Amino acid sequence: MAEPPPRFRVRVLNAVSAAGLARLPRPQYRVGADEAEPDAILLRSADLHEVPIPASVKAIGRAGAGTNNVPVEAMSRRGVVVFNAPGANANAVKELVLAGMLLSARHLPDALRFVDALDRRAPDLDRRVEAGKKPFSGIELAGRTLGVIGLGRVGCLVADAAIRLGMQVIGYDPHITIDAAWSLPSQVRRAQGLGEVVCGSDFVTLHVPLMPATRGLIGAELLAVARPGAVLLNFSRDAVVDEPAVLAALQTGALRHYVSDFPTCGLLGHPRSIALPHLGASTGEAEENCAVMVADQLRDFLEHGNVRNSVNFPDASMPRESQHRVAIANANVPNMLGQISTAMAQVGLNIHNMLNKSRGETAYTLVDVDSPVPADAVARIAAIPGVLSVRDLSASG
Repeated sequence: MAEPPPRFRVRVLNAVSAAGLARLPRPQYRVGADEAEPDAILLRSADLHEVPIPASVKAIGRAGAGTNNVPVEAMSRRGVVVFNAPGANANAVKELVLAGMLLSARHLPDALRFVDALDRRAPDLDRRVEAGKKPFSGIELAGRTLGVIGLGRVGCLVADAAIRLGMQVIGYDPHITIDAAWSLPSQVRRAQGLGEVVCGSDFVTLHVPLMPATRGLIGAELLAVARPGAVLLNFSRDAVVDEPAVLAALQTGALRHYVSDFPTCGLLGHPRSIALPHLGASTGEAEENCAVMVADQLRDFLEHGNVRNSVNFPDASMPRESQHRVAIANANVPNMLGQISTAMAQVGLNIHNMLNKSRGETAYTLVDVDSPVPADAVARIAAIPGVLSVRDLSASG
């Protein structure tokens, strides 16, 4: 007996964790790298900016936090929802930040290079080790002050871990969410500005997204007020720092170390730069967490129209009270709900429940109706100026 055709098709790019793919059950879903007309794309680091994205795509799921590899603005204009997995890799990044502080505090990269250069055949190896270790004498983290810029999931975890290590913590985030504020340890001193963090910290760690407002966030002006010998850690994005300013601070000794997860041509090989090869989320646990989280979000959206953790659409979740549902993405303009309601009334649809949410220039509407949705209703709504996409999510549709 032939297998029934799938209801949804998902194109997978990169090696997405099998645990995530298992959240898209067969035969309802067909998942693979060669799906020609997918309903959704699931990816990790593949760059979609130069890749044609089929008109069939309704959603893109990034199994990670950053979405720089996705043309978000172009997808918004098409009504395509872009999901990410905020916080799913937070513990992995937190642990790497702690490792970064220890690498700097104990001069571990230089110490490792020293040991690697030793001649294991030398009869006086022990003496050479003892004689050569003095330049690598470091400091302890306990009692030092850590400044955390960006108090999202990662920033809060880093702050908590630092406190447990005996550090003092200063935090700054003018856009802190209510959930983050609740999870922030009470011992964290809230700063009123970036300058207060930089001038008051022995270590400064960055946990902000890359956007126009944060590009070059840490520049010469802020570095000029840093504590002598401070350490700057960047596990966010390379461009949130002004690289020439960081290089100048390293050369003058204003910064003792710049620890980052992003090797760049300008800083690679500098003796005070400690660069890791973008390892922030590179753990099996983080990859699995991200894949599971974003797959669940994709499934909830494809089957029920609910939006959670989108970078370009508002969060919009409504329990189903009918098997007949319509999901509409549209420009956030006046009288849109009135036009949608009118179009439904014209074909005899009775609205049972409705949810409308907006985010900037984009709005999203879920409508549960009491009877099957005729194709004419979808066509009428799609013809309304400003409507970007319409989906009939009836259980039988």
